[in-house]
Order: sequence, then structure tokens, then C-alpha cells
Amino acid sequence: MRRLPVADPGLPDARSATHYLSWLVRRSRMTIVTAIALAVAWMGCQSLVPAMVGRAIDAAAQERGRALLGWGLALFVVGVLQALTGITRHRFAVVNWLGAGFRTVQVTVRQANRLGSSLPGRLEAGEVVAIGTSDINHIGGAVDVAARGTGALIAVTTVTVLLLHTSVPLGLVVLVGVPALMIVAGGLIRPLHRRQQAYREQQGRLTGQAADLVTGLRVLRGVGGEAVMVARYRAQSQALRAAGVRTAAVESLLEAAQVLLPGTFLVLVTWLGSRLAADGRITVGQLVSFYAYAAFLVAPLRQLTDSIDKLTRGHVSARRVVAMLGMAGELPDPPGAPADPDGELADPASGVRVPPGLLTAIVAEDPADAARLADRLGRYAEGATLGGVPLSELPLAMVRKRILVAENEARLFSGRLRTDLDPERSGRLTEALDAAAAQDIVDGLPRGLDSVVAGRGRSFSGGQQQRLRLARALVADPEILILVEPTNAVDAHTEVRIAERIRAVRAGRTTVVCTSSPLVLGHADRVLYLERGRVTAAGTHRELLAGAPGYARVVLRGDAS
Repeated sequence: MRRLPVADPGLPDARSATHYLSWLVRRSRMTIVTAIALAVAWMGCQSLVPAMVGRAIDAAAQERGRALLGWGLALFVVGVLQALTGITRHRFAVVNWLGAGFRTVQVTVRQANRLGSSLPGRLEAGEVVAIGTSDINHIGGAVDVAARGTGALIAVTTVTVLLLHTSVPLGLVVLVGVPALMIVAGGLIRPLHRRQQAYREQQGRLTGQAADLVTGLRVLRGVGGEAVMVARYRAQSQALRAAGVRTAAVESLLEAAQVLLPGTFLVLVTWLGSRLAADGRITVGQLVSFYAYAAFLVAPLRQLTDSIDKLTRGHVSARRVVAMLGMAGELPDPPGAPADPDGELADPASGVRVPPGLLTAIVAEDPADAARLADRLGRYAEGATLGGVPLSELPLAMVRKRILVAENEARLFSGRLRTDLDPERSGRLTEALDAAAAQDIVDGLPRGLDSVVAGRGRSFSGGQQQRLRLARALVADPEILILVEPTNAVDAHTEVRIAERIRAVRAGRTTVVCTSSPLVLGHADRVLYLERGRVTAAGTHRELLAGAPGYARVVLRGDAS
């Protein structure tokens, strides 16, 4: 059993849709070459059967028993080979289809992780969803069809040679008729390509709007905008339906052409063969062979037109994937990164300096300043340094490994809770749940950590989600952990327990907490107070309460005297 997807999909060639599809073919070249060889053998066996049947009929008509037996045995052998090669070809075809689809998922997910917070502003959610649903099917089909298309082409070539050898007029009919059929079918592919592309764009936009509508439904009801948004969605849905009907009209013409044109071709070859047999220019067996060939050609001709159709669909989908892969993050990796630096994390713009190995708290007069500071410290915006080296000059993968920003915008994922909180099975989950005061949440679930989490964790309350997100951040155990308001949705008793346990579980590690909660600030080694985005006071919580009036007002909610 072949394991899919592969561990490392490789670096995709994203210069164009054609280059991307070629890259997928190269990545699976061994299985694709094998599938092509099997397809050629499979279709080749089918193309030989009519000639053998004709020879057997002529042998029977001439009462040559040994020849008839020989052709019968030959037909049996060819039939067995056809069955074996057909079954094996299909297995390799599935492997190629799945491999191309899974590699596309892997490279797009990797690119989504690389883009990070800049992805929603650059690509609609519907586009990302469509890549992972419909586009991977079309791309897989484009890669898979290479084997069947090649086998069909070889089969048509073989039949043409056999007919030319037996009857030049019939061979010429096939030689001229096949390209003519392909030209007619190709003429329908171009408008189908355009309509599929337009439909695909509308589908992506509508999917994104549906996701936004569901997410903000409660807010829309509160402000009375539900009816307006539903009406707008209904109108766009009808426009998408109309685009789908237009696309289906061209698809139906193509399907009809795939039946009508080969059928007409079958009638023409049969009529011409009958005239030649009536004139005595070919034998009865050869007439049967010609009729069988004409009927057989329907299949490879459909395969060829289907190959054009699938390649077109795959090309449209590959263009979407290439567009996503070509997006650059707001803070791309520098061309030459220095060695991994050590030292304190600092933000020169605000004057914030985070000593290694301590629990540092950040209190801002304006909470937005603390959020922007967290973005800079986590390299979601430019400005911060690590050991004197700007984070923008370090590889993003290195920064993400060493620095983790956990904020309240993070979501719980669908699936088993254990996998969500500790995907790498690190063994730190029990300790993290205890530090986040979240063990009672797990104990209350029917299946504990094996319980399935609903989308975005909506089955949990706001405070429960916050504690589970904190546990997930603690499980990651990064060198530098930045927490943004990690306890603003929990009660005071739970907040005290979390503050005490975070200090213990993060001992010796650098931790930054952006908060104004005095229950958390009292456990910090050092507190920095920001006014207008700049550090104006630093010290312990007690020292700042006594010596910084602005700090006291923020922390005590204006009750300080």
C-alpha cells in the first residue's frame, strides 16, 4: 500500500499553470511512466482484438480448424493481458490522481502558513476553500489523464496502420477523420475554458461571503442587517447559478459531440467497409474487423476529447494555485540570513526591552499600543530585534520556532481536542492543562481529550476557549512566549491560579504578558508601562502602583487616588 501524501512535496514550479502541472508530473514521473506503459498495453490489446476476430472468422469460413484454434487462443491471451493491464493501470491512475491532489494541498497549506496573518487580506476565504475542494480534483484529473490520453493516441495510431495495411481508403478515412473530430471538440473547449474560469471566480467569492455571513450572523441580527445580507447573498447565489447553467450548456455540447461525432464516424467506416466487401475487395472477416474497429474507435476518441477537457479544467485550477503560491508575505525572508542570535528581545520604537528568562508584563494606556507591540515582537510587523539583530533579517521559520504570539483572535480547530492542543504528542499536555486551569473543561467532556471540537470551538464558552488556547500555547513551549490578554475572559479566582502556574511552568523561559490585570501583574518579574506607545515607567507591580499615577489609573480602572 502506497502512503500518501508524501512527507515532503518539494519546491513547486510556480512560474505558470503549465509549469506547475509539469512539476507535478515530474514529481510522480515513475508512476506516471508506468501508468502510460500500462495504458498503451491496455489499449493496444483492445486494438488488436478486432483484427484477430476477423482472422478467426476467415479461418472458419475457409474451414481451417488449426488456424481457428490458434486465433482463439491468441484472443484468450490478449483478453487476459487486457484485463491485467487495465486493472493495474487503474491502480496507478488513482495513485497519480491522489498524489497530484495531495501535493497541491501540501504546497498550498505550506504557503498559507508562510503568509500567515497577511493571507486574509490577499486572498478571500472562498478561494482557499475552493482550492482544497474542487481545484485539487481537477489538477489530479489533469495529471491522471496523461496515461489514458497517451494510450488512446497509441491505439488510434495502431488502428490507422492496420486499416491502411488492409484498405487504403478506410485507413485514409481514419487518418483524416480523427484530426477533424479533435478540431471540432477543441473548438468547444475554448469557450468552456472561459466559462469555467468565470464560474470558478464567482464560486470563490460566494463561498467567502457565506463564511463571513455565518460568522457574523449574531452581530447582523443585533444591528438589523440580517435581511439585507441574506438578500445580497441570494442575488449573488442566483448569479452563480446562471453562470453554472452557461457553463453546463457548453459542457453538454461537448458531451453530445463526444457521442455524435464518433457515432457518425462509425456509420461512415461501416458503410465504406460494406461497399468494399460487396465489391469483393475485402473478405467477410475483414468487414467484421472494420466494423469492430469503427466501434472500438469510439472509446479512444472519447478518451482524447476527455483528455483535452480535463487538461483544460486542470489548467484553470492550476492558475489559481499558482496565483496563491506567487504571493509574497508582508515580511519575506531576507536573501542571506545571519546566524541564530541570542540575547534580549527589544522594540526600539517603544523602548521595550525583554530580559531573557523572566516574566515581563506590558501595560499600555491604550490597549491598541500593546497589540501593535505584540505584532512587532512576533515579527508580524517590522521593528523588533533579537540580540540586536532585526527580526526582519532572520528567516521567518526561525522566528516562528523561537517566538510564539498567542492572542485572543486565535481559534480552536475542528477535530479531536487532544490533536488540537498537542498535535505533536509532546507529553506536556497534562502540565499545560493544569497551568491554564483547563483540566476541569476536559473532565466535563463526554470523552475527555478524545472529544470532538466543533468548528472554531463554538461549543465552549469564551472563558473556556481562552483557557484551552492558553494550554495549547504552553504545550508548544517556545523559547519566547508572548501572551495578549490571556485571562480577560475568566473569573478572578481562575485568573489567580493561572498567573501563579504560568510563572512556575515558564520558569527559566522568556514570557511576555500584555495585560492590565493586577492579579497577573503581581506575579511578573518586571512590568513596563507604555504611554502613547513609549515606555514611561518600569519596575515591579508594587513599585509602579506607588510611583506611576498613570499606571495606577489603568490597572485599578481609575479608582486610584
